[in-house]
Amino acid sequence: MHDTTRPATLLTPRILIPFVICTLIWGSTWIVIRGQLGEVPPTWSVAYRFAIASVAMFAFAAWKRERLSLTLAAHGLALAIGLLQFVGNFNFVYRAEAYITSGLVAVMFALLIIPNTLLGRVFLDQRTTPRFIVGASVAVLGVGLMIAHEYRAASLGSTAALTGAALTLGGVLSASIANVTQGMRLARAQTMAVMLAWAMLYGALMNAGWAVLTVGPPSYVASFAYLGGVTYLGIMASAVAFPLYFNIIREIGPSQAAWSSVLVPVIAMLISTLVEGYRWSPLAIAGAVVAALGLVIALRSRPPRPVVSCNTVPVVVED
Repeated sequence: MHDTTRPATLLTPRILIPFVICTLIWGSTWIVIRGQLGEVPPTWSVAYRFAIASVAMFAFAAWKRERLSLTLAAHGLALAIGLLQFVGNFNFVYRAEAYITSGLVAVMFALLIIPNTLLGRVFLDQRTTPRFIVGASVAVLGVGLMIAHEYRAASLGSTAALTGAALTLGGVLSASIANVTQGMRLARAQTMAVMLAWAMLYGALMNAGWAVLTVGPPSYVASFAYLGGVTYLGIMASAVAFPLYFNIIREIGPSQAAWSSVLVPVIAMLISTLVEGYRWSPLAIAGAVVAALGLVIALRSRPPRPVVSCNTVPVVVED
């Protein structure tokens, strides 16, 4: 049994291990997503990804002998998650990479910690300690330095940069709203595998419908790079990573879970260094160090002490 007298934090083993796993997986996806761009319209690639993920999630839920049906209200929530997380978020991200580099998109997505923290406070009554806020602010400064480096390295025109940034921020906001729904009472009452299976199915169907209307019938590239990439993104980056991440949100809230988005671009850059010969500039190094410092500051904060429960997640007071 879990110790209920001391709130779980990001360093609690049952939280830290899945956090590390999903962060490492998502750190590897940016290079894979780049291979999805080109001949196949992005919406079809997203539809394939979540069709595969949905099948995997339903199979996993059936293997665990979970009841696969949902109430009407839960179906509505799954539909909302599918629209926000698996349609809006990913279509914004895939299209952003047509205007700006994948590195810049990854770094900008680290700003997810801001809306996650604000929306968690407004809609979930989830308070944060002053030290967490200081740590998050320091991390955002580090992210800003990395954004400046990626922008300079890409030598982007103003129109492309603004368009790509706007699309990325659209994805950030869409993902954040979906994240916060996981702290709602209705979401927390659902079995994660079943809820996500339906949400991914709805996402795949909505993506396919939108693709038919806007770009025509299904298309794909019969290459190992494309098909292998879609399978990896569907299984590892979706069916494995999202249940881990959303369970973290249910346990410690969207603001702490969003530290994953701060670490992902650093991991993506490290992978790019190994496979693409990416070279770290002083600005990029400074940004990564400052972002890591912000995480250390935040993790050293003592978790708020729970005092009463509400309809969503525990309301807390700061010591």
